[in-house]
Amino acid sequence: MHHFRYEGDELYCESVPLRKIARDVATPCYVYSCATLRQHFTVFDNAFEGMRHLTCYSVKANGNLSILGLFAGLGGGADIVSGGELFKARQAGIPADRIVYSGVGKTQAEIDYALREDILMFNIESAQELEAINQRAGAMQTRARIALRVNPDVDPKTHPYISTGLKKNKFGIDIEQALKSYERAKQLEHIDVVGIDCHIGSQLTEIPPFIEALERLKLLIGRLNAIGIRIQCLDLGGGLGISYHQESPPHPREYAQAIVEKLKDLPCKLILEPGRVIVGNAAVLLMEVLYTKKTPSKEFIIVDAGMNDLVRPSYYGSYHDIQPVMRSRRESRVVDVVGPICESSDFIAHDRDLQVMEPGELLAVMSAGAYGFSMSSNYNARKRAAEVLVNGDQFQVVRKRESWEDLIRGESMPDFVKGAAAV
Repeated sequence: MHHFRYEGDELYCESVPLRKIARDVATPCYVYSCATLRQHFTVFDNAFEGMRHLTCYSVKANGNLSILGLFAGLGGGADIVSGGELFKARQAGIPADRIVYSGVGKTQAEIDYALREDILMFNIESAQELEAINQRAGAMQTRARIALRVNPDVDPKTHPYISTGLKKNKFGIDIEQALKSYERAKQLEHIDVVGIDCHIGSQLTEIPPFIEALERLKLLIGRLNAIGIRIQCLDLGGGLGISYHQESPPHPREYAQAIVEKLKDLPCKLILEPGRVIVGNAAVLLMEVLYTKKTPSKEFIIVDAGMNDLVRPSYYGSYHDIQPVMRSRRESRVVDVVGPICESSDFIAHDRDLQVMEPGELLAVMSAGAYGFSMSSNYNARKRAAEVLVNGDQFQVVRKRESWEDLIRGESMPDFVKGAAAV
């Protein structure tokens, strides 16, 4: 459930008309519903009530400080994949002991930062990373709590770009080699083995792949117990999908029931890393129609948001529903909705049946909360969009739109370039 709805023929976010936000903030902008964010986090977290668990929101899905702060206040932790995400999580008030650090390419500086912050644990992705973290912990005269990210070779039945649990993927340690890696970790002087981690992919709409991965992890935990390695934390990652179009993902309660049933005989604390399932349907991308255009073979609606603002359609071929902010009784047409970027791949939708639109009117791209702003860029020297958080009948800009000056911030022209330009 989300809190975007029509009142009459006008689209609202909670009690705020989107037309008002567009007028006051301009477009393109991302609009988030506070009520939806709270509800989705609470429903997911409460689904595991009665079992020791920690819900570590996946920051990569959407790292806005206000969203992170909201989840921190609800008792959430953070799943991070970079030093920058660690910084944002801590700035938002998420305690270090609720932060887990994944990612295949942790640098020395990032490892040191996480050790200084004393995070809950590192999810180790390779044998060399394990040695590096042990070395850095020794140099800093501390110990690192770790889990090994195990690759269970389970097909998540999702887009190949967001599949992470197959043998051919770059993530994790092959499950057949994991026992040897755990034995090595147990020997290292500055390492505390506390967990096991697994993440098989994103936008999963079926429960069986999760259960298959969990069954393989349970077998490994049994083998670890036999050699004296006690697993305290079982990190099942995230990946539960949402409905963008015609998908029918399981409700978090259904997902939780299946997981809890399989874990009832394991004395582990469960760590979960939801992202998309919490924020995906909690936002829209608001955009204005600039022009309409008709060619012998196509009709286009040209909008002021492009692939730099929302790359998912261009990158993954993803479907996002598009709704007019003001519904009308006009006829509908089959159109492509495209942006201003100089790429043929710059589109929001292909062959979409939409009411006839006029320049200056507004469209809302639905389900834009996950991997929307977080994957946006300045391609074509476009300013990144503003982000707006709605709470009831109030709203606030929680990230201002970039300026022209922001586009060159940090750049400089050396004297030899200035001299050549003068000639």
